[in-house]
Amino acid sequence: MNRSDGLVRRAVKFRENGGAEGGLNANTPDDNQDALDSLKDQEDNIDDGDSKETRLTLMEEVLLLGLKDKEGYTSFWNDCISSGLRGCILIELGLRGRVMIEKSGMRRRGLCTRKLILKSDQQTGDVLLDEALKHIKETDPPETVQSWIEYLSGETWNPLKLRYQLKNVRERLAKNLVEKGVLTTEKQNFLLFDMTTHPLSDNVVKCRLVKKIQDSVLSKWVNDPQRMDKRMLALIFLAHASDVIENAFAPLNDDDYEVAMKRVRELLDLDFETESAKPNANEILWAVFMAFTK
Repeated sequence: MNRSDGLVRRAVKFRENGGAEGGLNANTPDDNQDALDSLKDQEDNIDDGDSKETRLTLMEEVLLLGLKDKEGYTSFWNDCISSGLRGCILIELGLRGRVMIEKSGMRRRGLCTRKLILKSDQQTGDVLLDEALKHIKETDPPETVQSWIEYLSGETWNPLKLRYQLKNVRERLAKNLVEKGVLTTEKQNFLLFDMTTHPLSDNVVKCRLVKKIQDSVLSKWVNDPQRMDKRMLALIFLAHASDVIENAFAPLNDDDYEVAMKRVRELLDLDFETESAKPNANEILWAVFMAFTK
């Protein structure tokens, strides 16, 4: 399958309705961009690691991109976000130094065949991450990244592996965002059933997230994945894998939109095996990216 599949032109519906499904809930695209631009001066004075900024995990960022702001739930038609969030969990564990990819060895095995192994069993303090870490620790022999995405998603034909499935991931992440003041909790009636939803309560956090993604492929584009911030690189890939990257680019004008999408396609078309072998590369990032192209 072409890695660029799914990167399609914005629907005209966006301009008619004043926003992409699941995107920002301003009245018009210009209003959305105005809200993002209003953060520019503030962003120039705030470092990414500043304690004043609400810190989100990769899973929370991807979910926040996918949630409809007013309705408080992801699109019913999005069947990619489940596995995408599991990929976020593996990369988050990798970035925190808890897991790693085994060495390639003398035979120079490829990323997709090498196993994910435990590096440290020290808890992270995040319930989802620690639950996944516990499963990885208890599994012998180790499994590949591709297998772990399937196991954690519950998408496996092996009944013995179903116990590894992480349950209610979206709801648990939404509750984390409620605790951080980003979302709120409501009940909505859908004729036959009631559903707990989590509408956006702090638009500044989501605007900051969207602007950060836009800037990474526009004003702060470095044209070298090895020089990009690893967390931002992971966010772009996983937002694409989860089919929510469009929500970050929808408010852009046509010229910037074309440039942003072109640069995302350039990242998707990279040789992941080659990139993973470069100095200081994080192999888990590239192994997860490769898993989503199979």
